Amino acid sequence: MSERGDREVGTDMSTPDSAPRGVWRIVAVREIAVKLRDRNFLVSTLITIVAIVASLVIGGFANGRTDKIDVAVAGAGADQVVETANALADSADKNVVFTARMAADTAAVEQQVRGEAVDVGLVPVDAGGWRLVGKAAEDDNAATYLTAAAQQLAVQRNAAAAGISLDQLGRGGAVTYVLLDESVVDPGLASIVAFVFAFLFYMASFLFGMSIAQSVIEEKQNRIVEILASAIPLRQLLIGKIIGNTAMAFGQLALFVGAGLIGLNATGKGDQVRQIGGAAGWFIIFFVVGFLALAAMWAVAGSLATRSEDLQSTATPLSILIMVVLFAGIFLTGTGRVIASYVPVVSIVAMPSRLAEGSASWWEPVLSLLIMAAAAYGIVLIAEKIYRRSLMQTQGRLTIRQALAVED
Repeated sequence: MSERGDREVGTDMSTPDSAPRGVWRIVAVREIAVKLRDRNFLVSTLITIVAIVASLVIGGFANGRTDKIDVAVAGAGADQVVETANALADSADKNVVFTARMAADTAAVEQQVRGEAVDVGLVPVDAGGWRLVGKAAEDDNAATYLTAAAQQLAVQRNAAAAGISLDQLGRGGAVTYVLLDESVVDPGLASIVAFVFAFLFYMASFLFGMSIAQSVIEEKQNRIVEILASAIPLRQLLIGKIIGNTAMAFGQLALFVGAGLIGLNATGKGDQVRQIGGAAGWFIIFFVVGFLALAAMWAVAGSLATRSEDLQSTATPLSILIMVVLFAGIFLTGTGRVIASYVPVVSIVAMPSRLAEGSASWWEPVLSLLIMAAAAYGIVLIAEKIYRRSLMQTQGRLTIRQALAVED
């Protein structure tokens, strides 16, 4: 090869513009490797997974624990009321067990309740019926099942006195509850799922977003970015940071969601896992697409700053946006949530929450995701221009307008 050819090859390989377009992969691998070597990141991830599983197991244990209620009783038939209450609780599949404690009279019952020897007392009243005695607060299970038992026994006696059976007395009053869509999650569970989606979004967005911004600032402060800029295009550097951190965010989020689903299944709530599993899958997809835009904006927040102290100012708009998404995911309902499910970034939480509650048609998440993807693409293009123009500016903190005014 001629000397001229050698010079041309050497020149081409030394300029950023001639660097391979796939060099962003090197940057992405480096970002992932740094995270995987970060002990604090690994420990916090493990602790969070353990906390998720433990909270579900403890919650399942607490819900599955039998509520044992001691009842001080006096008067004829009181023990039968307690026995019937047990039968009603059992038929309702409630973990409630009533135990009758015989007392001499009403005064003895009240004394046992005051001394907390029993949970409640049951005594007859002169006009007929019963009086349920508690110390300071009502016991919901006692009020529900002991009252229902007393009423059922009274109806049986009245039916017998009238010469008819209990079945004849209740003829025509049976009600069967039919669900038109059994796949829809219980409203209470759907609210919990929406809160979890919002919280996971908030945590992952700040954790990985701040990591990107601080990485950019460190490279500017240490002048490492000047070396990088001489080796690879800044566009490739930005893409590598976005892809690397998005991959890590996806992996961590998938672990958290998987731990939650496994925890639910381990506590005997497999039916709920099937119901919310689809919504959780959509949440991860929405988050990955949306985080591409958020990662680019975090990189911009870092490029506009020249030192760590500047980040609080340059990242304020982004922090506000994340907080808005958090509160929208938790508190928006009805029409507000429907509208939010089509608003880019906010839809990361709003649309999966609607899927969890069963209020979204099959095509809605597809349309919402396309809108999100288009918005993410536009945001990344604008962010790349700001990042590229501000990254090499080290004279002081820049605003977005100032960065856009800088010539390439």
